[in-house]
Amino acid sequence: MKAMTYARYGGLEVLEAATVPAPKLPPGSVLIRVKAAGVNPVDWKVMSGKLDGLLDVHFPVIPGWDVAGVVEAVGFDTPEFAAGDEVYAYGRRDSVGGGTFAELVALPVSMVARKPAALSWEQAGGLPLTGMVAQRTLDLLELASGQTLLIHNGSGGAGRMAIQLAVDRGARVIATASGRHHARLRELGAEPVEYGPGLVSRVRRLAPQGVDAAADLVGGVLAETLAVLRGGGRHASIADPSVRDHGGSYVWVRPDGRELARLTALADAGKLTVDVERTYPLEQAAEAFRAGMEGHTGGKLVLTPFSG
Repeated sequence: MKAMTYARYGGLEVLEAATVPAPKLPPGSVLIRVKAAGVNPVDWKVMSGKLDGLLDVHFPVIPGWDVAGVVEAVGFDTPEFAAGDEVYAYGRRDSVGGGTFAELVALPVSMVARKPAALSWEQAGGLPLTGMVAQRTLDLLELASGQTLLIHNGSGGAGRMAIQLAVDRGARVIATASGRHHARLRELGAEPVEYGPGLVSRVRRLAPQGVDAAADLVGGVLAETLAVLRGGGRHASIADPSVRDHGGSYVWVRPDGRELARLTALADAGKLTVDVERTYPLEQAAEAFRAGMEGHTGGKLVLTPFSG
């Protein structure tokens, strides 16, 4: 099969198209023909070697953890799915090797859920990691109806998911973003504020008594979080483990098809959507990485099948 691979750590120059053996199909697994694969910052962080102390790597690596596609075949003892089913998954494993930037990927059935019918392939391919990060963060914050939530980096992929999930839970949402994203965040149900110097004052004007909870989806904002959090408030971060020293929670999402199915239900109920900024054929994965590294995208970057 065709796949994007890299044989050593490095930058965009190490990523290349290659022909590799198709994955084997163990019992309790499904073989998925990839229709879309979301691009996430963790993909190029792993490629750079920044997570080498955390995850074993088996070169050559096929990157990618997000996928949406059609079940090609099922392994022994896999009654949950059948060939032809439309599915999606957050396919992170305990070691890095066989990812989703390929024509085919085999994943344990425990990671897989049915694709939301309301979403396109590209939207579904961009949902798993960001959606599950947002969902896990709000679960840890025990966010309830009527409470006020501050989201740092509301315009990012996880931020847009968190806004929608929090609104569905009946919360008031204040979200930081650059001015050019404010209109879209209002459409999603948030009250946007400009990030950067003066943020504490801007949030305090909107929530004079402080916020009930804060979700750090960018890092480097612990001081601001603590300054606007009311007594007894809760906070969590996906980027700063030091929040644990200040009573907060550090978020690391596990692959879980049952948790992903919660997002499927919300999407099919019209309560959750995915903003796709741009799509690229798989052979242009390096260009997608470059766009993501430059930041300031207005939605998800998603890879589609090889063009030829």
